Amino acid sequence: MKTCVDENSQPKDTTIPVVGEAKIKNPIKFGRFVVEDDAVLVNISKRYMDKSAKSRKKVVHQYFESAGPRGKVYFDTSKTKCAVVTCGGLCPGLNDVIRAVVMTAYHQYNVPSVLGIQYGLAGFIPEYGYDVIELTPDYVSRIHEFGGTILGSSRGPQDPEDIVDALERMNVSILFMIGGDGTMRAASKVVAEISRRGLAISVVGLPKTIDNDINFASPSFGFDTAVETATTAIRGAHVEATGAPWGIGLVKVMGRHAGYIAAQSALSCQEVNFVLIPEDPFDIDGENGFLAALERRMHERGNSVIVVAEGAGQEHLEGSGKTDASGNVKLGDFALLLKERIIQYFKEKGVDPTLKYIDPSYIIRSVPANANDRIYCSFLGINAVHAGMSGRTGLVISRWNGRYVHIPMEEVTRCKKRISTCSNYWRAVLESTGQPISMRNDKS
Repeated sequence: MKTCVDENSQPKDTTIPVVGEAKIKNPIKFGRFVVEDDAVLVNISKRYMDKSAKSRKKVVHQYFESAGPRGKVYFDTSKTKCAVVTCGGLCPGLNDVIRAVVMTAYHQYNVPSVLGIQYGLAGFIPEYGYDVIELTPDYVSRIHEFGGTILGSSRGPQDPEDIVDALERMNVSILFMIGGDGTMRAASKVVAEISRRGLAISVVGLPKTIDNDINFASPSFGFDTAVETATTAIRGAHVEATGAPWGIGLVKVMGRHAGYIAAQSALSCQEVNFVLIPEDPFDIDGENGFLAALERRMHERGNSVIVVAEGAGQEHLEGSGKTDASGNVKLGDFALLLKERIIQYFKEKGVDPTLKYIDPSYIIRSVPANANDRIYCSFLGINAVHAGMSGRTGLVISRWNGRYVHIPMEEVTRCKKRISTCSNYWRAVLESTGQPISMRNDKS
């Protein structure tokens, strides 16, 4: 995993802010409480050039606060109202997180009300007219069996002042925001507005991205399910490729800026011959380009399976300059371009390839979570409630080195996580596929 570090490589203050001093005895009857100074060590290494032009490694030490219930809580549980909102694209496990939040709030803390905000941050804005949903244990008892989110979702920013106005009107004490780095940036602005008004409202983030590219979320929930679902499509592509003369299976998977789904699926299947990801630029033409490498593979084995992350190969397309409602640059469809180039390339050589193109993206993101992700989502939701009840705010719940931790929102949103093409992880992908180390004609 590649993690962002500032140029000066100084440890950051990872203290989690609170809305007030916790003075009320925690009503939970079973289990141990986390002591306040319990933390998880994080070692971040960074290669840099010293004055003698030698590459050295500098290690930065910082700590993340351990997640879990505290002995004292800030909010009076019998009078606390919570709210849950899901934002951005769909991802396996959203309903599992919602369910865990509701069940923990009701059964562990006996809160009187948990509200579901419909259709993302737009649900806070009166002009849209979206009703809130009263989330009870009965209402959420079986939602984990279904994909998507029972609350609906949306993209696009909303005014933090309007959101905080809505929280005040509804008398919400704790807001749980489930979404990606854009949602966490919005959450930070909501926290700032709450602080400006001097309100005692806690905001807890739960990091969601199917691409697994959120900083310090290792991994993000839904990723395991996404890989499992993608491998089904890849196996289908392999069957198609081996069942026809000069057969090629081309599978497009999600991954705007990071190729984790493509890479992990290839490692899982062991049937993929090329993995194209945004982090590893390549040439299409030329002696060392992709098409030449594919031709060599076809002459050797007669078939090939190619997995393309949606953000790969953008350097070969003209940028539209357009953005979506969340401000993300709209990507061109490189996989379709590649399909056309492959067919054209071989036809010019007198060969008629049998190419099957599969895009399972919307199936991958809309399926229910698998067993591993369900467990993970449950722990995220449980620990989010513990954090909120203790009065903590401006944090994200994540798992680091096998332990659940509190991470400041600014750490999560500082940059995106990427695959390092110098890592043993990427080397394992190359060894699994047999693709060239580089498909650049300049060997850069």
